[in-house]
Amino acid sequence: MDKTVNSRRTLGEWMRQCREARQLPLRKVAAHLDVDTSIVAKMEKGQRHPNRIHLQRLAELFDEPFDDVLVLYLSDRVAYELASERCSDDVLRVAEEKIKYLRSKNVKQGELEF
Repeated sequence: MDKTVNSRRTLGEWMRQCREARQLPLRKVAAHLDVDTSIVAKMEKGQRHPNRIHLQRLAELFDEPFDDVLVLYLSDRVAYELASERCSDDVLRVAEEKIKYLRSKNVKQGELEF
């Protein structure tokens, strides 16, 4: 995860760095994602968000684990949502507790199903 995930780098920055390191023009990435080049440019600038299929294709194209790319995407969404909120630390703490609760609840329910 260290290679792809950098806590200060956005998904768009990662996309641009990977694309430039491989000397790929926007049109090649766009063709791989089956979107227009302007969409890729907006993704790199953080003005547009890729969907899960785009994330999978980006992981393939840049030879990165999908889970690492997903971490970048989801962490961007959370960070952008909370960046302007004064209580963001509390929100993150409570959200983490809720995630643990929901996962344990789903596991317990899953154990009951046959």
